[in-house]
Amino acid sequence: MAYHHHVHLAIFVDGKPYSVPLGIGFVPPAQVTQSPQGAFAEGSPTCLYWLHVHAADGIVHIESPEVRTFQLGQLMDIWHVPISATQLGTYTGNVTATLNGVPWTGELRQIPLDEHAQIVLNVGGPVVTPPPISWSGTGL
Repeated sequence: MAYHHHVHLAIFVDGKPYSVPLGIGFVPPAQVTQSPQGAFAEGSPTCLYWLHVHAADGIVHIESPEVRTFQLGQLMDIWHVPISATQLGTYTGNVTATLNGVPWTGELRQIPLDEHAQIVLNVGGPVVTPPPISWSGTGL
C-alpha cells in the first residue's frame, strides 16, 4: 500500500451517540469474528474498498495503492448514507461538524480524511464535543 492511515469519526444525533457500523467498505459477505475488543469485520483484500471500517469503534481505515486525499463524502457514498447541511442518513436537522476540534464551515462532503483526523458530526442538538482521542499506543 502506498497510502495507509486511519481517522476517527464520531456521530451524535440529538445529543446521543450513533455508532458507525462495522463492515462499511467490505464487499459482502464480510466475515465477522469476535475479539477481546468486540466484533471485527474481515474480508478478502481483493474485495475491499480503500475506505473501510473493521469495528464499531469509529475508526476508518484508509488503504490505497495511490497517495491522494480522500474526503468524508466518499466514505458516506460507500456507506450509502446521504450527508448535507440538513441531513445525515434518515435523520434531518442542522448538521454540524468539527475537524480536530475546529468547527468545519465548508461543504461536509469535502472534509478531508487526513491521517489521524478526528471528525465529529452532530445532527440537531445539543451539540456534543467529545474529548480528543489519543492515537498513542494504538498501533494505528
